[in-house]
Amino acid sequence: MTVEDLIAELQEKLAELKRVARENGRDLTPDIAELEQRVAQLSQGRGAWDQVQLARHPSRPTTLDYLDLLMDGFYELHGDRLGSDDSAIVGGLAKFAGRTVVVVGHQKGRNLAEKRARRSGMAGPGGYRKAMRIMRLGERFGFPIITLIDTPGAYPGVAAEEHNIGGAIADSIHAMLRLRTPIVVAVIGEGGSGGALGIGVGDRVLMMENAYYSVISPEGCAAILWGDRSRAPEAAAALRLTAHDLLDLGVIDEVVREPPGGAHTDPEGAARSLGEALRRHLDELRGMVPGELPALRGSKFRGMGICEGAVPVTHEQGGE
Repeated sequence: MTVEDLIAELQEKLAELKRVARENGRDLTPDIAELEQRVAQLSQGRGAWDQVQLARHPSRPTTLDYLDLLMDGFYELHGDRLGSDDSAIVGGLAKFAGRTVVVVGHQKGRNLAEKRARRSGMAGPGGYRKAMRIMRLGERFGFPIITLIDTPGAYPGVAAEEHNIGGAIADSIHAMLRLRTPIVVAVIGEGGSGGALGIGVGDRVLMMENAYYSVISPEGCAAILWGDRSRAPEAAAALRLTAHDLLDLGVIDEVVREPPGGAHTDPEGAARSLGEALRRHLDELRGMVPGELPALRGSKFRGMGICEGAVPVTHEQGGE
């Protein structure tokens, strides 16, 4: 159901409630007010939900598409050295804008078989351990790191929980905060929850114009708050998950323009925009002293958000 369909359905219900109230003399003011509020929120949030749909478009460029369009000589590395090779995350070495880089990203897949094999980009613990191994290789040789985020979230299966998916994501975040080499992150499609943040800690964080980045999917948020997944468009507006929202909130550093209609309408044009932004930020970071990067990166992420009534944690209290 589109946002327009849902608005039309709610407006019909609203008209019916008003008719019943008028003809039967019943006081339905609270119900009418609630429906009017929902219609207003949906109308306001139409843009956010539309962008969620564009971020999920089946023809949207994937990590491997961008690597093919932007980089030369990509050499993929496999395995986490513990017996797992999660294909939901790809990574390796490549040449980009005249320099060797390490690149890591989620890979959703195109056809049904590939999506099943890659779990639509939902990585398990082995995927994040593989990503850490590849990124540490970049640090070892002084190569800058590029990560491309495109996942609905981490894999939610029983096996992932049994193998400590939460711990693997936490370890990856911890490792990225301490890597002594430049890191540029780009959200190219879906940026769902910890699955996205697991490779999302960087000195610069970019977002494609029609990507989204959120602590939870709109459907999941709607199910928790209202027990009704059809209210996802309202949740999308409330979550402030669009690129321009997150730029205003200071969560990201730049919105990368997409071709009219979305990246899937002109993958080469989208790749040119992304490539220019990545090159520019890598150039800005090139002169940074490696030893300064972890402290600056940590300060950047600790400075996000406002916690009312929070007591700052000092080094003596166990902070870092």
